[in-house]
Amino acid sequence: MLSVRKIAAIIFGSLMISIGINFFLMPFKVLDGGVIGLALIINYLFGVQVGLVMFLCSIPIFVVAWLYDPTILYNSLVGLMVSSLFIDLMVPFHFYFMYYIELSPFSSAALGGFIVGTGIGVMLRYETSTGGTDLLAQHLSKTVSVNVGIVIFIIDGIIISLGGLLISAETFLLSIITITAGGMATSLCTLK
Repeated sequence: MLSVRKIAAIIFGSLMISIGINFFLMPFKVLDGGVIGLALIINYLFGVQVGLVMFLCSIPIFVVAWLYDPTILYNSLVGLMVSSLFIDLMVPFHFYFMYYIELSPFSSAALGGFIVGTGIGVMLRYETSTGGTDLLAQHLSKTVSVNVGIVIFIIDGIIISLGGLLISAETFLLSIITITAGGMATSLCTLK
């Protein structure tokens, strides 16, 4: 059963993730790591909705997670559905944000990564997530006794490196800034 705190963490975290993606990363075609990064790559190449792709790419990870810890799976499934919905619902608003707020690509990548990382960190702190590689990182961090933010940073680095084959050198560097800021924010939110 979801507690009021967990529901609040899912809503707040999903909102932060959606703001970071739609207002800071997508306008400059910057990548994030994990399933979000894969969804952004597919969006940039084919125009498919980020939230939908994020949901579909998470299904295989959820199947594996079901075998290890159904409780985390349930909480993450709710987090994935809410964050995917928020991401796709807020897409039209990023044009308004860009009209009123002017940021450099560097500032946008750093702020976007920090905001997304904060959203993920808040959700992880209350034992929920957006699923995908966050769920995988949560499981790995318990297995190897490493902070979940560091595990997410490593997985994100792998995704960004793979995405580097499809993007420009500038976007690749901005994406490194994004996952660094996101990893720091997630680590700060999950410290105990």
